[in-house]
Amino acid sequence: MTDPKESITIENVVASTGIGQELDLESVAMDLVGADYDPEQFPGLVYRTQNPKSAALIFRSGKIVCTGAKSTDDVHESLDIVFDELRDLSIQVEENPEVTVQNIVSSADLGRTLNLNAIAIGLGLESIEYEPEQFPGLVYRLDEPEVVALLFGSGKLVITGGKQVEDAKEAVDVIANRLEELGLLE
Repeated sequence: MTDPKESITIENVVASTGIGQELDLESVAMDLVGADYDPEQFPGLVYRTQNPKSAALIFRSGKIVCTGAKSTDDVHESLDIVFDELRDLSIQVEENPEVTVQNIVSSADLGRTLNLNAIAIGLGLESIEYEPEQFPGLVYRLDEPEVVALLFGSGKLVITGGKQVEDAKEAVDVIANRLEELGLLE
């Protein structure tokens, strides 16, 4: 049997930062090549980077949210591109603004099919939500690490709410061990 931790893939890293000043988004949108700004649809300006691929959501307050990156390194690279673009527009951006990872979404595969009904009963109702008529996955809220895992009958997992890459590895271990204890990972 292969270690399910080896199947972990980071799907999305969401991080936030700020440049500590208000922005005139209309003006920035006109000068920043490739920026999308439609305040009737979304209050922020969307600026996409291609390499690495991500989207920076830039708000009037100067707050910036980076989403779509596949690693924390990609987040930093993408934001450096955004900071440089803003500096090119003569907007003051300090040398290394603090970047905070808000959420890492990962996927993994336990490598075997799961009986979600049995798992729902085995794990107990305090930490799970399972309504197969509403959603095909079981929602499992872990305390340590503090993440939410979606378990699917295929054995696939989606882990969200992590702040560091290690959270997904720890969650996969906790879930696999718990299911083995219950005799539900055959």
